[in-house]
Amino acid sequence: MTHPQWSPTAEAIETATITEITRWFVENRGLDPAAVGDYGMLQAWSVAEPAAFWGGVAEFLGAGFVDQPRAVLAGTGIRDAVWFPGATLNFADRLRIGEPSQPAIIVEYEDGRIESHTYEALRGDVAAFAAYLRSVGVGREDRVVGYLPNCYEGVVAFYATASIGAIWSQTGIDYNAPAAADRLGQLDAKVLVSGTGYVFRGAEFDRSAEATGLLRLMPSVEHTVSVPTLSGAAGVDGATTWADAIAAGGQPEFSPDPVPFAHPLWVLFTSGTTGKPKGIVHGHGGVLLEQLKSLALQSDLTAGETFFWYTTPNWMMWNIQVSSLLFGATAVLYVGDPIYPGPEKLWQVVDRHGVNVFGTSPGQILASAAAGIDVPECAELRLISSTGSPLPAAANQWVRSVFGDRVPVNSVSGGTDIVGGFVGGSPITPVWDGEISARTLGVALEVWDDAGSPLIDEEGEMVITRPLPSMPLRFWGDPDGSRYHDAYFSTYPGVWRQGDWATVTSRGTVVMHGRSDATLNRRGIRLGSAEIYAAVEELPDVLDSLVIGIDTADGGYWMPIFVVPSESWQDGVSQQRIRDAVASRASKQHVPDEVILTPTVPRTRTGKKMEVPIKRILLGADPAAIGSIDSTDQPEALRWFQAYAAERTLDT
Repeated sequence: MTHPQWSPTAEAIETATITEITRWFVENRGLDPAAVGDYGMLQAWSVAEPAAFWGGVAEFLGAGFVDQPRAVLAGTGIRDAVWFPGATLNFADRLRIGEPSQPAIIVEYEDGRIESHTYEALRGDVAAFAAYLRSVGVGREDRVVGYLPNCYEGVVAFYATASIGAIWSQTGIDYNAPAAADRLGQLDAKVLVSGTGYVFRGAEFDRSAEATGLLRLMPSVEHTVSVPTLSGAAGVDGATTWADAIAAGGQPEFSPDPVPFAHPLWVLFTSGTTGKPKGIVHGHGGVLLEQLKSLALQSDLTAGETFFWYTTPNWMMWNIQVSSLLFGATAVLYVGDPIYPGPEKLWQVVDRHGVNVFGTSPGQILASAAAGIDVPECAELRLISSTGSPLPAAANQWVRSVFGDRVPVNSVSGGTDIVGGFVGGSPITPVWDGEISARTLGVALEVWDDAGSPLIDEEGEMVITRPLPSMPLRFWGDPDGSRYHDAYFSTYPGVWRQGDWATVTSRGTVVMHGRSDATLNRRGIRLGSAEIYAAVEELPDVLDSLVIGIDTADGGYWMPIFVVPSESWQDGVSQQRIRDAVASRASKQHVPDEVILTPTVPRTRTGKKMEVPIKRILLGADPAAIGSIDSTDQPEALRWFQAYAAERTLDT
């Protein structure tokens, strides 16, 4: 291909916020004037001059410092970087921007119910719930946790927690109690905010018993607030109702407390690939700057627009969704199955609420194309963003067949690790089908080979060579930083290894090839293999197991589990028992696509399951060529997987 399949108009480039800030950088930070309208030049400068760039983002887009910083960046390496020392602010403070009568949050339910909450109501509820939290003894750095569907009350609880300097974390209410406790139970929380249930694919799920079970697994919780998310469900016995908590808070003014730039904001959990999920602690200032950059500059989000990203509280896109409120935008929350009763559902939501920026997954787009649905006009839609897995070219082509050149598709890839994007699009970058337009601003991204040499037009490990403000403050329960180091810096000293396979092309686009570690990523939701093993290997039918996730060329995701059967194995019965156990112990999202019998699960010499090597073998790699033969005393087991891969040609 010599030309991109979509290019921005001159008018779109001229009026974009990214163009405005580029001119500001020229006038105030010494950027070459030739960079105006040239994304590549701006991106290169943002990496070369991080203090000038991030300091400008904070000033131009309004970080809201109460105490001004002594500097933008102290330290030069990723591990010793200190951003904006001396500055104070509060992530929640920008809720002031929204006009009082403007809808802040619209919630639409699968059954058709719609509720709307203005900015005036949102600020009032945040202030009232913050007062309630203070009244029950919650102070700075205390933890408030949620067990909730994608609801208004969860947004209020998060912003209220942030406004008083406490720390928020949550799981979706679809997680069963042990899986939720594996995450939230690490935090010794004081307050649990729990829903009562949810509706999904036309069925009601009363989660009262699971919420009660979760509470029993978290003995530190002193107060529980029950949110009536399913009509008729009882919730947790003895809990304070949401209405009573809001009423108890009174009618205080919305006045978030200033906290240091690196004060902890929330804990997001990794997927539990090896052992319990790791809790990633992010700071108020770093997250704020990442969201200002990502939403204002990469997506051109402005006050008064409507932002809708289909997500659940289990995914970091929930955090991006609620960050749209920092701009005085209207956030649309959807509660239900995104393709029930058909894949036209989300497009109807987009049309009904006048959505300007719509975030979804490749799977939802491809399901829409395959079903041949009638897409409504979606007259206000100007941008579709897609993340969760690589976006096939066919998805872009279908969107153009529906919307013409009016609506580009920005493919984005990032991580819970920085609660933002490493690569994505912008209003001034063209779109090449099957590729991601560019590295995002401020991100010093390269692709390296095993020796640490940069690659162009070749697949390798994606690395970040310079610090970003939203990199984790730390991992929870990791006092010496050893787990943090092992997660990102153990492969290339002083350089962040993300765990993604990628290619940077000679034209500056990026192609993502999937995870290079063992994290599963099904329909945009990262899942932990450890949780699946915990469920399956308790069964008498199973001696050992190995689960793998592979992105397929048609935008799908194949997640089989390989099982070593015991003598009590019964064909048909045992497979169903595995599915039931995984759904019960973890969640329905964790249920494998297939159960495949295998003689042995290969392990390293230190006893770890060889998930990544097996994934690569299933994708066609030779076990000897990738070095896995040398790392195990079970080479015959690796050869079994190689033979299986040859027998079953995967469409990847």
